[in-house]
Amino acid sequence: MSKIRSVLFVCTGNTCRSVMAEGLLKKYLKDNGRDDVTVQSAGLSALGGQAPTMETVMVAKADGVDVSGHKSQYLTGELIRSADLILTMEEYHKNRIAQWVPEASGKTFLLKEFGTASAAKNLSRLDIADPIGMPLEAYRESEKEIKAEIERIGKYI
Repeated sequence: MSKIRSVLFVCTGNTCRSVMAEGLLKKYLKDNGRDDVTVQSAGLSALGGQAPTMETVMVAKADGVDVSGHKSQYLTGELIRSADLILTMEEYHKNRIAQWVPEASGKTFLLKEFGTASAAKNLSRLDIADPIGMPLEAYRESEKEIKAEIERIGKYI
């Protein structure tokens, strides 16, 4: 893969997981003196213009990330085509992108699979559970998983 200048995170509604990932990667890049990468997020079923959930804002804030100004956006073919790297939260998201824009398959990965060497994986264990409608602890668990992946893959971006 060539130099990554734009990263797109994808989940379902773009109010929880992809928002956390976007905010955490932006913070990681800023903390490492990087301002040369555009980071966005979108959702397969997003209703444009929605704010993140209160729980998303709370768990991100605990990590020093302010996502309160985020507005959800629906995933479009243009967003897919313009991204150098697409990281999804679930296998379902990855498959839908591949069906919709087949040429994006080579740059679309599950967040937990990007940069890993193993070809044989239990894909269900690579999904990051959707915390929407769950207690705050579910949001904390999702954010913890996402943060670990952002710290792991930061060197590839």
